[in-house]
Amino acid sequence: MINPGNQLQAIPSLSPGGNINAYMSAIANFEILTQEREQELGRQLAETGDLNAARELVLSHLRFVAHIAKSYNGYGLGLGDLIQEGNVGLMKAVKRFDPEKGVRLVSFAVHWIKAEIHEFILRNWRIVKIATTKAQRKLFFNLRGYKQHLGWLSNDEATAIAGDLGVKVDEVRVMEGRLSAQDIGFDAPADDDEDNQYAPVHFLEGNSIDPAEHSETNEWRNLQLNQLQSALGELDPKSQDILQARWLNEDSKATLHELADKYGVSAERIRQIEKAAMGKLKAAIASS
Repeated sequence: MINPGNQLQAIPSLSPGGNINAYMSAIANFEILTQEREQELGRQLAETGDLNAARELVLSHLRFVAHIAKSYNGYGLGLGDLIQEGNVGLMKAVKRFDPEKGVRLVSFAVHWIKAEIHEFILRNWRIVKIATTKAQRKLFFNLRGYKQHLGWLSNDEATAIAGDLGVKVDEVRVMEGRLSAQDIGFDAPADDDEDNQYAPVHFLEGNSIDPAEHSETNEWRNLQLNQLQSALGELDPKSQDILQARWLNEDSKATLHELADKYGVSAERIRQIEKAAMGKLKAAIASS
């Protein structure tokens, strides 16, 4: 094993941003401190500001940060970045560590490490901030864990989760919708991806359309509307009702949960029927 106190010169090159496997191998070689050595280093840092003591404390706990960071791998962010942020939290914990409290540094540091990783995830997981208040952050990390094992939440599940987390059911529903949404680029091209059809750039007013082009556009839209109505007529009544309630009502659009209650099925089943019906519509319009 490598004694961290004798390897302080290696710190500048020890970064998870490069070869992550090499980094993992390197930090595995640093010696785990005994409680006596940890308290000794903590006192040196607190009393004299000894940076060598701080570095030894940090290096000996890098493997612990990496272990925590791996548990956040499912957010689509680089493991190296997560570890880097966790290391920042570790250094903050070392700076505030009081060996006289009788608590091991690893127990004290876990809160600081997770706090930095949480902040990083919330800053980078979406372009639009998904959680800004303390209650929303609590919901974000806990609800995402629940939804890895569940589909769309039923009313009973949402109520139970709200009770467990001490929040309102409406807040659970709002966060569920945010977790299920995705970012759309401002100028995303209108291709086969139906989400890109709603990119903001496609709704900007154009000043270059002449009357003939405008008339042609209207005729094309009327043709598409006729094709849509014809395709809708080929669907079964339940599919027609779901699409009408979800997409064609101008006043208010029904939620998956409202339709689930109406038909006595799960919200996930309503989503499946909706998806299948949309696929049939596309196929019918394309063939006409």
